[in-house]
Amino acid sequence: YGAVSMTGQLVALTLIRELGPVLSALMLSGRIGSGIASELGSMVVSEQISAMRALGTDPTRRLVTPRLIAMILMLPMLTIVCDAVGMIGGWMIASYKLLISSNQFWSDAMNAMQFSDLVGTLVKPVVFGFIIAMTGCYVGLRTHGGTEGVGRSTTQAVVSSSILIIAADFFLNNLLIYLSPMMNP
Repeated sequence: YGAVSMTGQLVALTLIRELGPVLSALMLSGRIGSGIASELGSMVVSEQISAMRALGTDPTRRLVTPRLIAMILMLPMLTIVCDAVGMIGGWMIASYKLLISSNQFWSDAMNAMQFSDLVGTLVKPVVFGFIIAMTGCYVGLRTHGGTEGVGRSTTQAVVSSSILIIAADFFLNNLLIYLSPMMNP
């Protein structure tokens, strides 16, 4: 469409605002969220959670809290890596396929971003990490029905957290758009 010169801007804005945080969260939802649900579900089915309670140990403190902290801390890190790899990939395609100079690509990319974009790419993964961990833990700890129940819980955790991530992204985008004039003087 003749918009080759805008490649740096488009790559930067789509990756930083949307694709990096959302795709990272959806991948971890499928991988880690399902793992959390199946692990805790297996513990519920094999009555390990009941044994922990009988011994006076709080399962929430021992099992949920570390998973929650890990997701909240690591999803923003993974998002930064995804953003960086995506930007480098966009630069390589722009340089070798579209014949855009490296200086033009990177200057356009950096000029297109605003402070609110960087805030968004770090705030969204924190919220998404909370959603993934809490959904996986909630569904896993509510497992019943033996090994079939563990499979159902795993599927339910992935589907629920994926839907919640997309819904949260919608609301976070609206909030960031509303707050953008205050963050970008």
